[in-house]
Amino acid sequence: MTTLSPTLDLNTGAKIPVVGLGTWQAGKGEVGAAVKAAIKAGYRHFDCAEIYGNEAEIGEAFKSAFDEGLVKREELFITSKVFNNHHQPERAVKAIHNTLKNLQIPYLDLSLIHWPIKFEEEQIAQPLRTPEGKLNPAITWSFDFKETWKTLEELQKQGLAKSIGVSNFTVKQLEELLADAQVVPAVNQVEFHPYLFQAELLNYCTSKGIVLTAYSPLGSTVSSEGVVPLLENEVVKDIAAEVGRSAAQVVLRWGVQKHITVIPKSSNEERLRANFAIFDFELSPEQVARLDSLPQHRFIRLVPGHFE
Repeated sequence: MTTLSPTLDLNTGAKIPVVGLGTWQAGKGEVGAAVKAAIKAGYRHFDCAEIYGNEAEIGEAFKSAFDEGLVKREELFITSKVFNNHHQPERAVKAIHNTLKNLQIPYLDLSLIHWPIKFEEEQIAQPLRTPEGKLNPAITWSFDFKETWKTLEELQKQGLAKSIGVSNFTVKQLEELLADAQVVPAVNQVEFHPYLFQAELLNYCTSKGIVLTAYSPLGSTVSSEGVVPLLENEVVKDIAAEVGRSAAQVVLRWGVQKHITVIPKSSNEERLRANFAIFDFELSPEQVARLDSLPQHRFIRLVPGHFE
């Protein structure tokens, strides 16, 4: 019998599996196979986005899984996101319909505002920062994202998205959104791992009934500015030895014990299964505290942005 992920309750009453499959940087020609393998391994939560450029292939994998009887649509939790060049209401509506067409599904379980920043329509691949590390002046860093939120609220009423939420929002931006929102976001998806332990943001989201989802939950695999990659950190490796698990499993378990959801990405079937096999052990409070205490590296984020 396939083991499934435990779930967290969203403020809509929906249940979101705590471990999902991320599909960012999952290449064409491999992401479909990864999705099918993940379904067979027990994954029921899939995180997608139009800007990733692979939703059509993911949709073919979903259709194949449905046709083969591996899973039913209502057994999956599927997320997608409205990107930065689609904040105008008509563009947001068009983007969500395009996502549904590509994924070959009638509704999303969760639709997110991808970033609280705005690109012009043709600015698909704008870098967030200049080579000197400064915020890109070609990007609109401050705008009324509440209009986009109203569009998502309407699409939720229409049943095209069962739940709606945001991604990469700070506490300040959430406060601004909540001041006028009719619907409280169900989720805030952000980069979150022991090197970027956003405790204040997590506590705020929890206080408002917003579930935090961690993208890049394993941190970066590339050493930057002399910082050892998270999975090679001695504290992480020591705890992995203590519990008889891999470093990745320890870091994912740390996230799950924070009562968040995690969406690691992998196209390797063995790692897919390993990332999912984190429900038969626990970290002690002392081990969690050691991970909480790792040095924070806010300014070498895997995903840089507007956060200062």
